[in-house]
Amino acid sequence: MQYVLHCPARAKVLRPGALHTCAGPLGRGPGRARRTPRAGVFLTGIDLTGATSRTLDPMSLYAAYAGNLDARLMTRRAPHSPLRGTGWLNGWRLTFGGEQMGWEGALATVVEAPRSQVFVALYDLAPMDEDSMDRWEGVGLDIYRRMRVRVHTLDGEEPAWMYVLNGYEGGLPSARYLGEIADAADSAGAPHDYVMELRKRPC
Repeated sequence: MQYVLHCPARAKVLRPGALHTCAGPLGRGPGRARRTPRAGVFLTGIDLTGATSRTLDPMSLYAAYAGNLDARLMTRRAPHSPLRGTGWLNGWRLTFGGEQMGWEGALATVVEAPRSQVFVALYDLAPMDEDSMDRWEGVGLDIYRRMRVRVHTLDGEEPAWMYVLNGYEGGLPSARYLGEIADAADSAGAPHDYVMELRKRPC
């Protein structure tokens, strides 16, 4: 599967084509047969858990890869933070983990994986929305943490940050949760193949 950067005149949306080579739009998620061998994979990266509006640049870019791909949802969770555009996390794979935390199935996260990509929406996160987003993502409960990444966009590499799960990869999401993520990706303009791979993942 390959992707190329393409967008209409006024929209910074990445469409299918032939630039980035990857094993698959998402790679295959940890199905039940893979849970044991994948259980030792811990999420790594630059930890920004203690970051505040004083340590993040004003209107810093937040990269959303799951339900927050839906800009309509983000207008409720972060009403002062406009959508900038979309892009790709190269060398990362969407997966799930934290099933033991007691939620309805496993939670979305990303892990580093060569030749894989994750579709993201970029928001200019306003300082006044940071605390509410951290509460929504459970940062204070040690469920998610912030991590700095670089996102490939039509304008080149953009520094951004995202939330990653504080836990091990493994487990399956609920059908409802997976459907919400696929719908959000579709609403954000993700390539059709990417959305269909999401819908076909085990749950």
